[in-house]
Amino acid sequence: MNLSPARKRLAARLLTFALALGLWLTPPPEGLQAAAWRLFALFAAAIASVVIGAFPILTSSVLALAAAVLTGTIAAGDAYSGFANGTILLIVVAFLVARAVVKCGLGERLGQLAVSLFGRSTLGLGYSVFLVDGVIAPAFPSNTARSGVLYPLVLSVAEAAGAKPGAEGRQRMGTYLMFCGIASLTVSSALWFTAMAANPLGAEIAKGHGLTITFGSWLLASSVPTLTAMALLPLFLYKVVGPEITATPEAPRAAREALVAMGPLRRAEKTVAATFVGMVALWGAAATLGLDSTAIAFLGLGLLLATGVLTLEDIAKEGDVLATFIWFAVLFTLSGQLNQLGFMGFLGERLAGRLGGLSPLLAGVALVVAYVLLHYLFVSQTAHLLALFGVFLDVGVKLGVPVAPFAFLLLFATNFFSANTPQGSSANLLFAGSGYVSQGDLYRLGALTTAFNLGVYLLVGTPWLVLVSR
Repeated sequence: MNLSPARKRLAARLLTFALALGLWLTPPPEGLQAAAWRLFALFAAAIASVVIGAFPILTSSVLALAAAVLTGTIAAGDAYSGFANGTILLIVVAFLVARAVVKCGLGERLGQLAVSLFGRSTLGLGYSVFLVDGVIAPAFPSNTARSGVLYPLVLSVAEAAGAKPGAEGRQRMGTYLMFCGIASLTVSSALWFTAMAANPLGAEIAKGHGLTITFGSWLLASSVPTLTAMALLPLFLYKVVGPEITATPEAPRAAREALVAMGPLRRAEKTVAATFVGMVALWGAAATLGLDSTAIAFLGLGLLLATGVLTLEDIAKEGDVLATFIWFAVLFTLSGQLNQLGFMGFLGERLAGRLGGLSPLLAGVALVVAYVLLHYLFVSQTAHLLALFGVFLDVGVKLGVPVAPFAFLLLFATNFFSANTPQGSSANLLFAGSGYVSQGDLYRLGALTTAFNLGVYLLVGTPWLVLVSR
């Protein structure tokens, strides 16, 4: 039976409502307060509605927030706290700064330069994204800030290669390049100890089990599985996405001709370049100097507005920025409240407690898989680590899992599982909001990328970690 799109959408919405109502009316498990269970019902229904196409992510998130407040599940002050979160504001400002790179022509110049060097094939462009990200990653303890550097480059490469949102004949090419940006951030953050804020935080927690992690020991442990993932992921995504254009042997020559035609850097390009380099330098030194990454982004935006490179008219055109800000702030808040109400810790302990009697190897694998799957309920990698890393590590050690390999696998997973959903990391949002990747593809490619990374780290990483931990 073939249903019209309207009927399919109605059926999906009824299914979403039934899921929310069914979970809401089900008594909460013993040991879990009713508010936590009801908030989980709303959160799960909101995510499910996006996956099955019932509602766009903005619609589902604001409906869930309204229901949570109007039913008294969470207080209004807690519900709106995400709108004042510095990380979320950083994302919004990074969107605007990235647009300045494109508007002034610097983005096109950088894109043409990348195409001239790597543009003989779409696959080569994908590898260039991973290469650039891997090189700059150790200087950025915030992968969100790093996404603000990487995104304009990927956007410029896509446009220089002729891929634009909705463009006939090159849509999947744009999808491939944008998702390479998301996938690259997951593994570059796992490669370097300083590439993501949760890495040293997890190292502090691991100290409680007698494991000392340094920059060098992290790099040794991460090198083999992460470099393997970085070598294979561009090809894997290339096969999954299937870009329409594969070989572009004429592209490097055309790009070099375009660079010549563009002439020397214009004033606006120099202004944006100087501002951007300054922001990158301050972001890289933020941890050492005690600077706030969001304030640095605002400083850069202010300079671009003051010099006239960006105008209020430019900002008014960025309607997608407001939508992204709202839905991410809402989901960030709901996820945080689930954690505060004890749902995450309860679920982690229950899942881990059922593994008694398994061999240490099987118990360790099951715990890592469960740890990865639970990220579907989180909107923050750091929040996930704080809620579950210590719980899972403690249970694994009690079940006889060797502490060093197990701790490293969980810490690497805290990075590579961030692609599973568009809201799985704030670093994803610039790419998710680019218009190149549909919501369905974000979830589909995110699940496939996370499963691929999980397989690489378990199959390649486990024996390597056992070897280097002796």
